[in-house]
Amino acid sequence: MGLAERRAIKAFSEGRYLKLKQEIDALAGFEVPIEVNWDSIATEGYAELYEDAFYKVYFRPLIDALKAIAIDDLGKEALKEGLKKIVIEDSGSSWPTFQLGVLTLSYYAVSNLDDWMERKKNIQTELEKGL
Repeated sequence: MGLAERRAIKAFSEGRYLKLKQEIDALAGFEVPIEVNWDSIATEGYAELYEDAFYKVYFRPLIDALKAIAIDDLGKEALKEGLKKIVIEDSGSSWPTFQLGVLTLSYYAVSNLDDWMERKKNIQTELEKGL
């Protein structure tokens, strides 16, 4: 990872990410541990896209899925009881998984940025099956 990528990750992780984390915690109703594997989601040569890409690929679909689940007390309670951690990475797969309370979002960070609705649906489906 080059200097441009490290700078872009630092800007996102110390700026927008902090606000998104607060929104995720508010929707879930508790402080959700989030582990972001910044090295794996950093794609060489695409640093200028990180601000938009990370939001559209990982955080917008996650937030919208949580909103859909937390529309009532039953959903909020299910999240509090069942969601233990969120992992964000690019491990080569293109699906979310939810196992043993860990929601893993593994997507290529700079591809199909505008497919967030499909990712939201997949995240919501995985969570609802496991909660």
